[in-house]
Order: sequence, then structure tokens, then C-alpha cells
Amino acid sequence: MKKSLIYLFISFVLVSCGKDPSGIPDVPVNFHVYLADPSMQALNRVNGYVEVPGYGVAGLIIYNSAFSGYVAYDRCSTVNPDEKCIVKVDDTGITATDPCSKAVFSLEDGAPQNSNAKMPLKRYSVSSRGGYLSVTN
Repeated sequence: MKKSLIYLFISFVLVSCGKDPSGIPDVPVNFHVYLADPSMQALNRVNGYVEVPGYGVAGLIIYNSAFSGYVAYDRCSTVNPDEKCIVKVDDTGITATDPCSKAVFSLEDGAPQNSNAKMPLKRYSVSSRGGYLSVTN
């Protein structure tokens, strides 16, 4: 019985590590910024966004959603995530495209907008307090 519990615990630990269902590896994200910072001014308007390199797998997209407030996604495409193709926000400012596969994702919820992608963009937790914005996982 004791051995069974140990094997079960080890199996659970091994299964819970690694990648989430999007296929994007889990890496620590701990980004904080003052919203009055000039580099964040685009977030002061609905549908405004900023791209932040150096966080997550391929950088972050932080977006001011009309429906959800601030949301943040990893810029790594969920199509062939091992290639780490970086999605780029389109001229519309409401979708992002993977230049490798031509997959299109909504910035409102990260959902695929064409059949090239099956999984949404990897989303991170966002909190806002006292003029500061935090993106974590």
C-alpha cells in the first residue's frame, strides 16, 4: 500500500511538470510595471497593447480588452511550439498572427481565429493595483 502511494505521488509530480495543454513550456513569469511609464501608454486605451520581450517563452503581449480588462499572453505560437515562432500583433490591434504557420489569434481571449491553430495562446494572470500592473503565473 505504501509503495502504491509513493508511485502515485511520483507519477503525479512527473505529469504535472513540463508543458501545459497549449504545448508552451511552463516558465516563471514575474513582470511588474507602472502604468504611467511612457512605454505602457498604449494600455491606457481599449484595444491598446504592448509587446514585452524577455518574459515567458517568447515575450509577452499585454492587451487592454474591452470585455476583460488587462490580459497577457505568451508570444510563442501554439502551432508547433517547439519552433518558438513569435506571434505579431496585426495592424487591426485585435488579432495576432504566427508568421510561420499563418495562424491567427484573438487578443480578446487568445482563441484561434482560423483552422491553422487548434489551441489558444498561453495566458498569464494579470492584476492591477495602485497604478501598477503585474503579470505572473
